[in-house]
Amino acid sequence: MKNINKNTVISVIFTVTMIIGITVCCICDIAITGALTWSLTALSSIIFAWIISFPIILSGKRGILGAILSLSIFIIPFLYIMSILVNNTAVFRIGSIVSIPSLIYMWTVYALYTRFGNRRMLATGISFFLAVPFMFSVNMLLWKMIAEPILDIWDILSAFILLTAAFSFIFGDYARNRKISK
Repeated sequence: MKNINKNTVISVIFTVTMIIGITVCCICDIAITGALTWSLTALSSIIFAWIISFPIILSGKRGILGAILSLSIFIIPFLYIMSILVNNTAVFRIGSIVSIPSLIYMWTVYALYTRFGNRRMLATGISFFLAVPFMFSVNMLLWKMIAEPILDIWDILSAFILLTAAFSFIFGDYARNRKISK
């Protein structure tokens, strides 16, 4: 009961903070431009962030599923609204295509942590390992859509860091389980 009250208070504070942010953006926009222009982008982004974050803030770890579900449902409408607000169809076209492997990756990571609940180091290591092909799949999509290079030095560095972290966590899990079993 105490935890529910704490989460409720934090949720109310979070919501009020978001409303204050929206209000400040709208007031500044009207004061500067005389109309609601750029503040609509901020408004959409703040509402989207609230929709995604609220389940976690309200329910803690139990809210992660709700947050990922909310993101899965609302990412396409959000990208569509953003493309209208910034008057650029590429936001929706590119964003919606890239969101597909991103959502698949997030659901995979969620499934890993659910499956290996008490072995978080192993789940983290596998998640880092899977981030490498995910990164390259996004790069391939961007290459096909906007001729972005498939591979550059930063991608190689990122892959090296991710693989190093993956093997470190997997080895750490192995060492921990081996020590426990002795």
